Amino acid sequence: MNVAIVGVTGYSGTVLYTLLANHPAVDDIKLYGHSDEGKNGDVRYLDELIAGFHGQHVKLQKFDANQIMAGNDAVFFATSAGVTSKLAIPFVEADFPVIDLSGDFRLPDPAVYEKWYHKPAAPVADLAKASYNLADVDQPQTNYVANPGCYATATLLGLAPMVQADLIDPDTIIVDAKSGTSGAGKKLTQISHFTEVNDNLQLYGLNTHKHIPEIVAQLQKWNDKVNAIQFSTTLLPLTTGLMASIYAKVKPGVTQEALMTVFETTYANHPFIHVLDGQTPTLKQVVGTNNCDIGVVFNPVTQTVMVISVIDNLIKGAAGQAIQNFNHLFNLDETAGLPTLPVFA
Repeated sequence: MNVAIVGVTGYSGTVLYTLLANHPAVDDIKLYGHSDEGKNGDVRYLDELIAGFHGQHVKLQKFDANQIMAGNDAVFFATSAGVTSKLAIPFVEADFPVIDLSGDFRLPDPAVYEKWYHKPAAPVADLAKASYNLADVDQPQTNYVANPGCYATATLLGLAPMVQADLIDPDTIIVDAKSGTSGAGKKLTQISHFTEVNDNLQLYGLNTHKHIPEIVAQLQKWNDKVNAIQFSTTLLPLTTGLMASIYAKVKPGVTQEALMTVFETTYANHPFIHVLDGQTPTLKQVVGTNNCDIGVVFNPVTQTVMVISVIDNLIKGAAGQAIQNFNHLFNLDETAGLPTLPVFA
């Protein structure tokens, strides 16, 4: 198979290229920049842009939707919010396979997108053709796959079994999520300077984080009793890794055993999900993998369940899940091209 990547130079795009280059079903990867690629005769090559990509002398071609569809079987968009919606419409209209790592097609309501992203939304008819696909939860999939955000992935995987089985009070969900700096992308901001990140913890995006509406929208699909969640994000002084600490009050009669039963049943046939009974996972268990490790701990005194969900934000939270969705779309082995053993160093 031939695949295209639009937006390879960001952190997610770089990891995506690395994983696809080792995918057994991928024969060739073509790279495309945005509409101004090659302007003024400039030619860019991957190994000249990304240190360490020795021998990967692959040209970044000027974006051309027709050319991409003619020469590839699928396209991945690893572009920033607000960019994909301007480029993807020809693919939507042609029903061409797209895996979109941006947030532009995650929310079906244009007004909701514009409220949270502060950018113009894609046309409503095109948004309706996209499917929001949390890769480890069975659901219908269209040819336009809106890949979930990193915080949304860890949070939803931690909540799915309990919300679907109606085991928790939907008005008591609190999520305290923390991520490494790579989740913020390459663009430098005030809080991402080394002197701000090092030996420090910083909360950001309080009540305004862009992943909140996609989390709530998916929870409401599973259980219409969910109205909202309390959600916070903290920047960790490390590069990769994301931990979502989830708390909720359980319904009367719910026990640790009942909680474990729904978690184990939900994820019984999902090789990337590992559920821990009464234990909590660490980031080092998942960094470098497409896994999500989930610890379930119930406190009978407070009638509160704590779920700790950990992922690699660039793999499971972005590029890896995108490839997992690609594997689903083309009926390939779900684990093809995806790492399952962590990098402990």
